[in-house]
Formats: sequence, C-alpha cells, structure tokens
Amino acid sequence: MLKVQGRWAGLVADGAAVLTVVSLLAGLLDGVVAVALFALVLLGQVTVRLAPLQPAVQAGTAVALPAAAWAAMADAYQRVSWLDILAHCAVTGLLAVLAAAGVQRAGWLRPGRAGVGTVLLVTALGVLLAVGWEFGEWAGHTYLDPAIQVGYGDTIGDLAAGLAGSVAGGALYRRLTTAGRTP
Repeated sequence: MLKVQGRWAGLVADGAAVLTVVSLLAGLLDGVVAVALFALVLLGQVTVRLAPLQPAVQAGTAVALPAAAWAAMADAYQRVSWLDILAHCAVTGLLAVLAAAGVQRAGWLRPGRAGVGTVLLVTALGVLLAVGWEFGEWAGHTYLDPAIQVGYGDTIGDLAAGLAGSVAGGALYRRLTTAGRTP
C-alpha cells in the first residue's frame, strides 16, 4: 500500500510527494541535474511508502528528501556552511532506517532481536548509502555539471556526517524495534 497511515503523517507525506512531482516537472525547465535529483527524490518518496515504518518516520523522511534537494537547487549549501552537514546527517540517518526496514521486511533481519548488532547493521547500511551519495556527487560534478560541489574536505565532512546520522538512525531503529513497535 502506498498510503502513509495516520491523518497528519499522511497529509505531510502526501504534501511532500506532491511537492516532489511538481519539483520534477519544474526541473525539466532547469536542466538535467534538477531532473536527476528530483527523480531520485521521487524514487525515495515511493520507497518511503513501501517501507514498514511508523507513520511519523515515513513523514519525516518524505519531507527531508525534497528539503535537501531544494537546498541544493537553491545553492543554500554554499551560503550556509553547516546546512550541508545537517542534510547529510539527517537524510543519511533516515535512509539508513529505511534500508534496515527493507532488510527486515525481506526476512534478512529477525524481528524482536534489536541489539547492538542492529545498530551496527543500520550504521553499515547508512555508511554504504553515504558512500553512494558521494559517488553520485562526484559523477554529477564530473559528467553533468562542474558546479556541483565536490572536493576532499567536502567529501570527508559529508561521509562523517553520514556516519553520525547512521549511528543515530541505528539507535532510533533499535528503540523502535525494542519497544515492540513496527519500525
């Protein structure tokens, strides 16, 4: 089912999804980078709805994805230095929780056994996503638009923020699963 449960969480997630579709269409006027970015965000919007997560986590993730994309499109990361680190931390942590929920749904993670290993798994998934994100930034810079910010300091900072967000995501996922709730 592609509906986020809960009145407010559903409205928030639906609003974020509509914003993403409108942003993708607007991206057609801006160029290939905008289209690629919002296509990835749209993929994230669908994935959020498929993940067995609590509605508040789904809604938070649904909002974080287009917010991070719009910050990139508006060059906010160049104007507010700490915003890039915040986005990498928050979005990577949320995506790590999303990935762990997918792993659990696939039956590769036993429910009800949330311990330190679960935190490590979520952290590892998040770090893998952070590395993929950095590869994507590099590829975008190299093949699409040299204005996409890359560099050693940026990459290391982004990876560190992704790691921190993944650890926090692991703690969140552990808390959700040990509380006996569907993550």
